[in-house]
Amino acid sequence: MRSSFALASLLVVMLTLLSSVSAQDQPYAGVTVRVLSFTGPQVTEPLLRRGPDFEALTGARIEVTTVPFADLYQAILTDQATGTNSYDAFVLAPQWLADYVTPGYFADLTERVGSDADIAWDDISPFFRNFISTYNSSVYMIPLDGDLHLVYYRTDVFTNAGIEPPKTWEEYLTVAAALHGQDMNGDGEADYGSCIPKRRAGQGFWWVLDVAGGYLQSQGTGQGAFFDTETLEPLVNNAGFIRALEIYNETTQYGPPDELNLELNDTRSLFLTGRCALTLDWGDIGALSIDPTISTVAGTVGTLLMPGATEVLDRATGALVPCDAATCPYAIDGVNHAPLAAFGGWGGAVSAAAAPEVQDAAYAFFSYLTQPAQSNVDVTLGRSGYNPYRLSQTADLQPWVEAGFTEEGAANYLGAIEDSLNNPNMILDLSIPQTQRYQQVVLDTVVSQFLAGEFTAEQAAQEIYNQWQEITDEVGRDSQLAAYRASLGISRTE
Repeated sequence: MRSSFALASLLVVMLTLLSSVSAQDQPYAGVTVRVLSFTGPQVTEPLLRRGPDFEALTGARIEVTTVPFADLYQAILTDQATGTNSYDAFVLAPQWLADYVTPGYFADLTERVGSDADIAWDDISPFFRNFISTYNSSVYMIPLDGDLHLVYYRTDVFTNAGIEPPKTWEEYLTVAAALHGQDMNGDGEADYGSCIPKRRAGQGFWWVLDVAGGYLQSQGTGQGAFFDTETLEPLVNNAGFIRALEIYNETTQYGPPDELNLELNDTRSLFLTGRCALTLDWGDIGALSIDPTISTVAGTVGTLLMPGATEVLDRATGALVPCDAATCPYAIDGVNHAPLAAFGGWGGAVSAAAAPEVQDAAYAFFSYLTQPAQSNVDVTLGRSGYNPYRLSQTADLQPWVEAGFTEEGAANYLGAIEDSLNNPNMILDLSIPQTQRYQQVVLDTVVSQFLAGEFTAEQAAQEIYNQWQEITDEVGRDSQLAAYRASLGISRTE
């Protein structure tokens, strides 16, 4: 009896110890985190691929639900504002933060980040760290991606034609026209000079901002490209924005016949299968181009800083004036470049309504995704949809070479990203309350109507101006002006 009792006691002790070790090794055992994200498949792909690893490490269960990009903003807002709380965490755009943080929907993550050595916070590029993460000096989002727009071109096609890559938007049109109709992939069919996704509700509104940037902002990032910083008057009803609309419209002549109905993944596929001489995109094309399962253009893709303008807007008169040392102090060879940090990058936020243990697990999941061990691999995978955002990701070519880049190709791709980030005239994407309405609703709708021939360029500019003014007056001009000024002061160096 005594030996049986002792054995039983020893068994209880061992089970207790094992239970303790298990609880220590899997701190979120039994906790489910419900994440809402973008349909993609990009952006959500790392959540699904890395989720099981995180579950094995921590015991948490990660459930991912997706909705189309056009629906994501409202889906988050409705879920939190109505108290439905079907989700505990979100992957979203930093531009929307004000609309979720102000009413208290998102948890403040500042203390968690401060005590998390594994996240390597200082390795995240200051611009992405500050633009994506911070609102009113507190951290509400964990960066998962770094976004800005670049131009991609077929180096072989340009070389064979004896054409130099474009430095201005006028040159972009000239080059696209010259190469349009050539067979660029050897299948005997005519291909396209330029491929740009222009479908309404398919992220088609971004690209006109790329064209407009070089005309509208020339005095540095703090000048802003969306509104006047004294009056909050929209910078759209002027010669610079109208010229951008005209150029954007003309690119359609050198694109696929159904370009107005193409989404981002459509134009990516066209470029990656050799059917486009030029395209505008985020950093994804670089990594996608070396994936042999989807790309036939590996080793023949060059990356460029966004083209610029040799004339810029005089905000006092609304007219265009030539670039000189005063009007374009950051010009390169007489060209004013204003690369757009479009979107800025995806990030992860945690619902303030989630239970404390769920908030902890959700934060830990986003921290795990962004830690260098995971993210420095993910940014080299085109399918992830994540682009470089850590200092270590652009400092070392070796991971990119191991992923399939040539050293020259990696240096060109990463160099274009750094040239954009380091440009003192880089445009910060709009990040104030109701940004989604200004851009995804008004701008997207009116530009699509313009491309369809329903408005002239002048009429489209006036319509955007009028509707943006209405939003501003509805929300409050003084508060919006204060928010806009504050957004332009985001540090890019510390």
